[in-house]
Amino acid sequence: MLVLSRRVGEKIVIGDDIIITVVDAKSETVRIGIEAPRDIQINRAEVRETAEANKQAACADNSVLQSLRKLTRPA
Repeated sequence: MLVLSRRVGEKIVIGDDIIITVVDAKSETVRIGIEAPRDIQINRAEVRETAEANKQAACADNSVLQSLRKLTRPA
């Protein structure tokens, strides 16, 4: 991992077409702007983790589904 120190307004360039700009820095947060081609997907890490968890939950096997159905059936 490369760790850089930047001030507000300073930029970091990745490759030929990705530019990261420090927009604001307050206490424990930093706001950044990212300029990149439209075909490059940019997400926060927690969004990716949630999407992966959702995929795994959607692929539950039949035994799990049967157990859930038993819980929701009226008595």
